[in-house]
Amino acid sequence: MTTRRVVVQRGAASIAAAACGLWLPTLARAQSARVRVGFMLPYTGTFAALGVAIENGVRMALDEAGGKLGGREIEFFKVDDESNPAKGVENASRLVQRDKVDVLIGTVHSGVQMGIHKVARETGVLNLIPNAGAHAVTRALCAPNVFRTSFTNAQPTLALGKPMVERGHKRAVWITWNYAAGEEALEGFEQSYTAAGGTIVKKLGLPFPNVEFQALLTEIASIKPDAVACFFAGGGAAKFLRDYAAAGLNRTIPLYGSGFLTEGVLEAAGDAAEGVITTLHYADSLDTPRNKQFRLQYAKTFKMQPDVYAVQGYDTGLLLAQAAKAVGGDLGNKKAVQTAMENAVIDSPRGPWRMSKAHNPIQDIYLRQVRGRDNKVIGVAAKAVEDPAPNCRMA
Repeated sequence: MTTRRVVVQRGAASIAAAACGLWLPTLARAQSARVRVGFMLPYTGTFAALGVAIENGVRMALDEAGGKLGGREIEFFKVDDESNPAKGVENASRLVQRDKVDVLIGTVHSGVQMGIHKVARETGVLNLIPNAGAHAVTRALCAPNVFRTSFTNAQPTLALGKPMVERGHKRAVWITWNYAAGEEALEGFEQSYTAAGGTIVKKLGLPFPNVEFQALLTEIASIKPDAVACFFAGGGAAKFLRDYAAAGLNRTIPLYGSGFLTEGVLEAAGDAAEGVITTLHYADSLDTPRNKQFRLQYAKTFKMQPDVYAVQGYDTGLLLAQAAKAVGGDLGNKKAVQTAMENAVIDSPRGPWRMSKAHNPIQDIYLRQVRGRDNKVIGVAAKAVEDPAPNCRMA
């Protein structure tokens, strides 16, 4: 029996040969019974750590399934998407047309995801999205062969409005970057906040990825809202948190946000993040046996702590393994695979979740507060949150 290590090594050799304009017909025939899994993730640049965490999570889930999919050996292919939307179609086509993957797992960047989505819709390849929250792919452009295991950009903020109003914060300023993810996060916040009785008194924005926040913070101070809600992520989020505190606003105007505001940036933000409240579908500190088991095994396997991206990768692997088992490894039976995924219930570290008709997770969103360099779960902001997915009509 061929070991997983050998399969991975041979897969790498095949990729190298193809890159040189060569192919190995004998090897291709020998591997015809294997399931071909393609990773199209960022392995360099700003989002590199996210790509690694996602792949780690997928591989961990598949290892727990015996290192096979429905009894079949697995061959892995990898493409660095470089978080470059201009190369999205080209890179996805390499995996589908050249490497002939049965399933394409990707990606992080929503702009790159639109390129993958074009290829997935045109070819029918099974695409599992482990992060990118772009609305279009599971709304107006939804497709039966595309499944998301993470979130839509509106989903975390769909649970944010009610907790803010319950805390007496009925007049809020919204601030974000002027780009798709920020606009889509605003959609969720506006819907939930106004439904709970809140009023958005001002919407502020700045070009992505500009981090010169001072003028906008001065404007917030002059407005004197009950609270501020926002969407920022990564290095920009850390700087926003520091600047907000440096302006003294954290002492008088409570700050809330989509959970990515404080995800992975607490060390960089330091004391400036203390007390900030966010909503997200996961928190490292989630106190459940399932999450503790996952975190222990991940740390043991990869010598690092998992984050929300590792969980999303892990759940992608769980979904794929569950569907493959249901169809006896016959991933060529696309309709049966899709039905299995649509009916799946995932026993996740984030808590059990199931797939919506638009192929998004229906999941609990947690209320988290930063306490001593940790996002502590202080409650469930909303149960079984489902993206509304307007205009989704499955072909």
